[in-house]
Amino acid sequence: MSREEGGVALRRAVAADAGAAADVWLRSFAAALPTVVRPRADDEVRDYFRHVVVPLRETWVAEVAADRVVVGVMVLGEGELSQLYLAPEWRGRGIGDRFVALAKERRPDGLSLWTFQVNTPAHRFYERHGLTAVEWTDGAGNEEREPDVRYVWRP
Repeated sequence: MSREEGGVALRRAVAADAGAAADVWLRSFAAALPTVVRPRADDEVRDYFRHVVVPLRETWVAEVAADRVVVGVMVLGEGELSQLYLAPEWRGRGIGDRFVALAKERRPDGLSLWTFQVNTPAHRFYERHGLTAVEWTDGAGNEEREPDVRYVWRP
């Protein structure tokens, strides 16, 4: 299944997308969360996308139709939007909005997600899409040991 709009298609990731999806994740994380210490090296992130995320999770990519460049990645779990990252130069173009709409469609009974407390643009983004902050932690439960917040959407 592929959904194209504005020259960017959202489609299920295939094995060949793992490297590009990992690179989007790495670039986005570095740009959006410069103060958050990553517990994994770049090569470990790439291996994780190659061996776990793409083959074992419901992973979607945003791909520029004209040149087949991956510019976004979204990963869904059971009732959870576990990852949503965009290439920094592609933020603000509606791709994140489309990913959230797709996540709601794929998880019509509701979904939750975690984001870091320092990521205030993400808070505004998710709140604009009807998600509500329901839990704040000191970060003891995540690998980064960074305070986070859980958001929930119920239809």
